[in-house]
Amino acid sequence: MHDNHNYANKKIGRQKHIALIAHDNRKQDLLEWVTRNKDLLSSHFLCGTGTTARLIAEHTGLPVTGYHSGPLGGDQQIGARIAEGKINFMIFFWDPLTAQPHDPDVKALLRIAALYDVPVALNNSSADFMLSSPLMAGEYERRVIDFEGRIKSRVESFAL
Repeated sequence: MHDNHNYANKKIGRQKHIALIAHDNRKQDLLEWVTRNKDLLSSHFLCGTGTTARLIAEHTGLPVTGYHSGPLGGDQQIGARIAEGKINFMIFFWDPLTAQPHDPDVKALLRIAALYDVPVALNNSSADFMLSSPLMAGEYERRVIDFEGRIKSRVESFAL
């Protein structure tokens, strides 16, 4: 049983800060998905890794903040923004059939998203369900596990 001091409430505002990421074999799929959902996405803040961000901005006219490409550290940059609370939603069209040179970075990014209770869509269907959710229109309180507090409690219990 965990008591409430082991959790922290983190608010996601009405305007979501959405990371858009796609492996090479999925870039076209993500571009098509963003194009279909351009009107809904236009009311949110968008960012993405390397080529993906550039392609989306060029083809849709949506403003997309670009980071490095995944293999050059973009996944790590997105992960850092999640940890800082600057990204609170991620759509990652992942290619599960092709090994990526930066697979450890991808695993780390997904781990950070899970750690900070960030909604993650990995394909068309999950992205459609998430974007069409009534929760997209308003604020949302995430209940994030306070891992720092849990670690501190463990250390204090060992010191006794």
